[in-house]
Amino acid sequence: VSTQSTGYFKQINLSVPMAMLSSVIRSGMSTLANSSSRGVSHVTVIGGGLMGSGIAQVAAQTGHKVTLVDLDETVLSSSTSRISKSLSRVAKKKFGDDAEGAKSFLDSTMGAISTSTSAVSVVQETDLVIEAIVENMGIKHKLFSELDSAAPDNVIFASNTSSLPIEEIASVTNRKDRFGGLHFFNPVPMMKLLEIVKTPQLSDSTLDQLKAFGKAMGKTSVVCSDTPGFIVNRLLVPNLAEAIKMKERGVASTEDIDIAMRLGAGHPMGPLQLADYVGLDTCLFILQGWNAKYPEIEMFKPPVTLEKLVSEGKLGVKSGEGFYKY
Repeated sequence: VSTQSTGYFKQINLSVPMAMLSSVIRSGMSTLANSSSRGVSHVTVIGGGLMGSGIAQVAAQTGHKVTLVDLDETVLSSSTSRISKSLSRVAKKKFGDDAEGAKSFLDSTMGAISTSTSAVSVVQETDLVIEAIVENMGIKHKLFSELDSAAPDNVIFASNTSSLPIEEIASVTNRKDRFGGLHFFNPVPMMKLLEIVKTPQLSDSTLDQLKAFGKAMGKTSVVCSDTPGFIVNRLLVPNLAEAIKMKERGVASTEDIDIAMRLGAGHPMGPLQLADYVGLDTCLFILQGWNAKYPEIEMFKPPVTLEKLVSEGKLGVKSGEGFYKY
């Protein structure tokens, strides 16, 4: 029973006839059921970076009303510009020479997106909050603590984190049964996978709503428990780290390691080149976080070469140099 229903029942005069009491209880239970089973129509995305703007774009494309939140108006301006350009490419591919259809698609999708610099002020009217901000537990805790006090009880919270424990992020809220992980992949408009992360406290009804939302977004959803890295990163990042350690041991060159995995395992890209594309700083950040929490797990220990490259500012593709030069 929710806090709201408990408060409601406390106000009931127990001297009323049983028939009337039964009617009130049925009505209350029906209201709660309708609240928990309704679909997600309004999404609030917090964080105007690449991931946040990508999530906002796809949500708007698939018929959702979206509010994109960031503290910086300049970031929001860049985000909406990025979304508009991305949608123009989608429209061109989808409508071809149909200029009127393309314009209608672009206008209606952009019209579904509003922006705000205050998360607290917009969560009153939303169904789902998706956080896509910096991977810092303290900052996430501050955000969700504030939102938990402002948002109605029925609002579902989700984090797009790729490496931090969902249960720990949710610990500062009073809605642990309505707090899950929604891990999208970059670029969101192109990548079809969505990892839905289930904590032990997440309710079945909330999980069903998150699954339905993923389907409405046009994603293929997989459900996993709240384990470090979930599915993809738990398998991928240690693989990248082992490739780096293999290079450190002098087993093979950078090029030969990548060629071997492309031709021998059918991977579209070798692990060291992929690490460059992911971002060497991102790989190091994930490994450092895991290693701090689980120091006994050898595969989570960051390779020395990775630490050295990041300290030199060689972060991969985004900096122009990592294991390769770009």
